[in-house]
Amino acid sequence: MFGFLKNILDLSGPTLAPEDLTKGTIIDVRTSAEFQGGHVPGSINIPLQSLEQNLNKFRKLNAPLILCCASGNRSGMAQRQLESIGIPSINGGGWRHVNQQVEALSV
Repeated sequence: MFGFLKNILDLSGPTLAPEDLTKGTIIDVRTSAEFQGGHVPGSINIPLQSLEQNLNKFRKLNAPLILCCASGNRSGMAQRQLESIGIPSINGGGWRHVNQQVEALSV
């Protein structure tokens, strides 16, 4: 039951290392419309559908690449695609979960 509520509230995902959050790049792979509705401050939006067209951009970003989306599903797909071509990344899960961790660093 708790897992169901956790997914509804979009609080799913791993605990990320503080140094990863401060040194890396947070990439939101949701659509532009979803991103406009709310996102982690400082994150960039590269929708999953345009992943292949942006591979050079991914290679130029500060590592680690922390991927997020609404629930962790699309960011998981993006992570698998990036890892398969040698671009290391972390599936951060839902963007709200990542945002909570970023906010906790500011306290």
